[in-house]
Amino acid sequence: MIHSSALPSRFVGRAEELAAVAGYLSQQRLVTLTGVGGVGKSRLASEAVERLGHRGGRAVVWVELWPLQNDKLLVPAVAHALGFANHSATDTLEALTRWLHDQDVLLVLDSCEHVRRDCRTLVARLLAAAPGLTVLTTSREPLGLPGEHVIEVAPLPARTDGAELLRARAALLGTPLVSPEDVRTAVRLSRRLEGIPLAIELAAGQLADRTVEQVDRHLRSRLELTADHGNGPSRHRALRTTIGWSHELCEPGERLLWARLSVFRGDVTADTVRQVCAGGPLGAEALAAALAGLERKSVLSRRGNRYRLLDTLREYGSTWLDELGETATLSHRHAHYFLEQARRADAGWWGPDQTWWYRRLDDAHADLRAALDHWLSTSSGAAVEMCGLLGFFWSCCGYLQVAGEYLEVALARCAAPARIRARALWALGITRVLIGDSAGAHTLAELAARQAERSGDTDGMLRSAYLTSLIHLLAGRPRAARSAVDEALARSPRTPKSEAGRLLCRTARVFALTGQGHLDRARADAEELRAECIGTGEWWARSYTDYQLAVIALLQDQAAAASRHARSMLRGKRSIGDRYGLALGLDLLAAALAAEGAIEQASAARAAAEVLWSSVGQPERGTPDARHMQARYERAAHAVLGEERHEELMARSVAIGSERVLQDLLGPVSEVN
Repeated sequence: MIHSSALPSRFVGRAEELAAVAGYLSQQRLVTLTGVGGVGKSRLASEAVERLGHRGGRAVVWVELWPLQNDKLLVPAVAHALGFANHSATDTLEALTRWLHDQDVLLVLDSCEHVRRDCRTLVARLLAAAPGLTVLTTSREPLGLPGEHVIEVAPLPARTDGAELLRARAALLGTPLVSPEDVRTAVRLSRRLEGIPLAIELAAGQLADRTVEQVDRHLRSRLELTADHGNGPSRHRALRTTIGWSHELCEPGERLLWARLSVFRGDVTADTVRQVCAGGPLGAEALAAALAGLERKSVLSRRGNRYRLLDTLREYGSTWLDELGETATLSHRHAHYFLEQARRADAGWWGPDQTWWYRRLDDAHADLRAALDHWLSTSSGAAVEMCGLLGFFWSCCGYLQVAGEYLEVALARCAAPARIRARALWALGITRVLIGDSAGAHTLAELAARQAERSGDTDGMLRSAYLTSLIHLLAGRPRAARSAVDEALARSPRTPKSEAGRLLCRTARVFALTGQGHLDRARADAEELRAECIGTGEWWARSYTDYQLAVIALLQDQAAAASRHARSMLRGKRSIGDRYGLALGLDLLAAALAAEGAIEQASAARAAAEVLWSSVGQPERGTPDARHMQARYERAAHAVLGEERHEELMARSVAIGSERVLQDLLGPVSEVN
């Protein structure tokens, strides 16, 4: 959903349009808001959806499409926003349509124009597959689908709503327009700007340094000049003129920063802006002043500590970046910065910043993809390195298919040293095993091992052994799984650079020992590893040691301990957004709760697990231990509740949603301990 802090503090006018959108969304399955750039399509859609709320339990999902650089990113972006992480070998769109079939969702696709053709195909497929789906789109032109109801978003009435928006923005800037003459001038200025909200906001941004009379007078002269040159429809001319005039009124440093900011695809922090956009006239002080000036002039909006350049203004800034001859330089600088972020995330994986990096990479996803596209366009080995570094993060937090596609392209197109190729081959193998392609994963594990051995890369050899072990574990071969990691651990010297690889192998070893029935040894290893993870602040391996400790406790009839460890495991998985891990953990918690006699809570956990298994595009998967726990819950639940009551409780939990069930079972999201 759009955050309100990115928009005016209160919504002005448009009562009729709001009523029309609400009415059509209750009757039509596809509604499109069209209009020129800056006319307020996104703001109207946001307000309409907010006022509709979640009626009847309907989910509302907002997808911002403006950051997408090309069509191939459309389906992954929509799937991720919907909470669908495809862990199957099936095409993502096909898997997504199956998953949506029985869901009641209002899907909002914002800013479709630059991916309009593929949006049309996607929306047609989704509407045909999901009877409970309604789609609201914003675009500069309709999608052109049968049954599409188009609402053209007109500018605000200049005399009333347009002037009121100008006065509201002026008040926020601390320059209220209260005198009768100021109010009359506000109406006149709004009329000159054709009631276009973005143009009005840009004009209002000048009121920090000028009176409303000065703004009106200067803008009038510019509009008269452009009218003499015949510059298209008046409302288009008004917006272009206002943008150009706002640009001219910016200080030189502000204009330069405006152009350089156009390289970003998502919201960015001030530190990221400094790292990518500084240089030349933009020293530290000048850049900070320019950033504050652009925000004050309404060129930038801010959400908390993150800045956004509106799409229409980004287009203008990009044109100026070309004029300055800096596009190639800034694109390379942007790509290098996000490559360095991937390196830092990898270095911080085994430690207290691990969960922070998962969230950071999720926030920066659009810019990470843009950086990868840059490296791929130059056939640089940096593409292979960056994919290899990001692959595991992405596979854990919902971007499995995206990771696999980028890794395949990078490995096929770009040369890279053996150590870097080993990491990328391993990461691709992880994506393959998680979609059930064990044969493909095994081949990649062997290739990765050979590349790691060639380069003397201890960490790479350990990672390859972990991948081999994971393949065996999922196939029910714990002895082979243990042999793979034991051999790798025995012949790999311990170094700071190999800690992550050792951690992965030790985690797999605990699973293998449990699978072999060596429960006391498995528990001792798990407790030792868990203590180390707590000491370093690491959560990925800690959550899997908790999982195994819960399994062992259940096998030894210690239900309370099993429940405690399962909850700890789920908190860890929730902190990094691992839906696959959450599904595993909820099944385990259901079995533990059933063993404790808390059958209704167990049913809620099991229902949430089913929802999450569905959202990763596959039926329940995992090791044989996981399947055993599912069966254990089913026996207990049916014995106590009976078929009818069990189904009733499951249906109730499905209706309230897996997020609510998790909160009820674990407490608030911030509660990670």
